[in-house]
Amino acid sequence: MPLLRTFDSRNESIDAIARNVRALTRFDVLEAESGPAGSTVREVIAQVRARGDAALCEYTKRFDNTDLTPEQFRVPADRLAQAAHDLDPALKQAIQKAIDNVRSYQERILLRTPPACDRPGVRLELQFWPIQRVGVYVPAGSAPLPSTVIHCAVPAQAAGVPHITLASPPRTSGDIDPTILATAHMLGIQEVYRLGGAQAIAGLALGTPTIRPVDKIVGPGNIYAQLAKKMLYGVVDIDGFAGPSEVLVIADAAAKPAFIAADLLAQAEHNPGQAVLVTPAHNLLPQVEAALEHHLATLATAQGARKCLHRFAAAVLVRDLNEAAAFAQAYAPEHLQIETEHPRQVAEQIQS
Repeated sequence: MPLLRTFDSRNESIDAIARNVRALTRFDVLEAESGPAGSTVREVIAQVRARGDAALCEYTKRFDNTDLTPEQFRVPADRLAQAAHDLDPALKQAIQKAIDNVRSYQERILLRTPPACDRPGVRLELQFWPIQRVGVYVPAGSAPLPSTVIHCAVPAQAAGVPHITLASPPRTSGDIDPTILATAHMLGIQEVYRLGGAQAIAGLALGTPTIRPVDKIVGPGNIYAQLAKKMLYGVVDIDGFAGPSEVLVIADAAAKPAFIAADLLAQAEHNPGQAVLVTPAHNLLPQVEAALEHHLATLATAQGARKCLHRFAAAVLVRDLNEAAAFAQAYAPEHLQIETEHPRQVAEQIQS
């Protein structure tokens, strides 16, 4: 059974295909907010506002099956250092390389103070200052995500944010995944809390006797964490409301099937997450299917990724790269990969 359901522009319009592919991962935020998830999040926020640390303890036991006292919320500095010391040297080197790469890029794109606008008797100026306290939320999920720590914390550090707080759900052992702790230590983040879900977001936004409130919360998370960010926006700033994620890969005959498969699986591992291949090279599709199966054979998260591909993934066969660009424009993906012989020519046609 193919992993990617196929759509063909010879049978229906590009706009119709984009609607049909999007429908595979239909998500209605208003429906979620008015349903059971929204009700739970409103309760959590109200209780954390009213009862502070006691509510955080209660919800950590209820949702994460972990008994913690307020004194145990924060990860001790020596535990962070130990996690970094125990980290596999090859993984530590890879994480450090990622940190250096992201920092280099973020420093290059940092907003700079523009020249003043002078008029007779008037000078208008724009000045940038860093936010003082930023909270980074790192979900637990099926695998540790040091990349989330890096991509959330390094831009804040590049901007000069002096205080960064990290929260991540405790595992059944009561501790955060050691890779997350090690990455935090490598970044110099010392304020780390064993808290997850809507209760962590509420604690960071509202503050408690144990947790000092932050000015902005960034990071991904499930529907409960995202709804908590949405409901608390205004009390605290947020990066945005993240629904189900997706990747769109535009590829032609010059692309490498193994690379395409890796890009698709990187998204499918999120489960749910949509992975879409768009190509005018129709003979590329069976090669990508074979590459997907090859990768899945050794992937630790293969079961979830395979289920995600079957439910949400798609391959869109188009007549040419102009149609591929038109599909990307209509679909407007969160992540866009262009793996073609002349990628800039394709990219210049896409603004969404």
